[in-house]
Amino acid sequence: MQEKILKRVQVNMPFHSLYRQYLPMVVEKGINPEICFSHDDIENFMVQDYVRVAEVLLDHGLTVTFHAPFMDLRPGAVDQKIRQASIERLMQVFDIAPFFRPSCIVCHPSFDDRYYVSTEEAWVENSLDTWGKFITLAEEMDTTIALENVYEKTPHQLCRLFRGLDAANLIFCFDAGHFNAFSNRSFEQWMEELGPFLGQLHLHDNRGVADEHLPVGDGNFPFARLFSTIEEMKVRPIITLEPHTEENFWKTLKNLETIGLPA
Repeated sequence: MQEKILKRVQVNMPFHSLYRQYLPMVVEKGINPEICFSHDDIENFMVQDYVRVAEVLLDHGLTVTFHAPFMDLRPGAVDQKIRQASIERLMQVFDIAPFFRPSCIVCHPSFDDRYYVSTEEAWVENSLDTWGKFITLAEEMDTTIALENVYEKTPHQLCRLFRGLDAANLIFCFDAGHFNAFSNRSFEQWMEELGPFLGQLHLHDNRGVADEHLPVGDGNFPFARLFSTIEEMKVRPIITLEPHTEENFWKTLKNLETIGLPA
């Protein structure tokens, strides 16, 4: 059963962990990685390191997705110098992408109403400009960009981006754990507004207070309800597990054997 689950999902893994520790296990177990690049990964590894890992993954027929850096980045920043620095950091991951040929690159649009007080319109305008550039680049690379919810309390701001950009290679990544910890709107409202753009799921759990990254099923997010909704919508999104520790990874697989995944 776990082998069947592994064939259906991606597993989030920092590049440094993949490079230094987990590449042999990934190959042995047939784990399709969602490679997460931090600023440290980009600064501390060289092109030949990326090429080496990419060749191993592709030679073994594994599907690769990317998670772009997000720490301190503000792609919709009101301050143009901050936005430009964010674009430059994101661009470094797109420079790496051709080695791996990822089917999708997950990015954080990073709206937070506690931060963008009275500047939502400027954030939307700047975000549309930023992601418009990356959508064109992604199209040239034959890949897709997924914008993920984090601190967004409602689906409203992200919905404005998807409708404004209106691109075939732009999808919504619904992060179940982030929704559970930070949203103040119902699951139904999120699906109603962003369901038409849904193309990826990030699965981890918490108790509804903090972003704990517990194994799926160890918190209180309603995964069975999510999966039944996905089946009703007749979509087949990319599914990424985000366990953050090896112990939580194996526990997530065990719990999913009971919960099941959408068909």
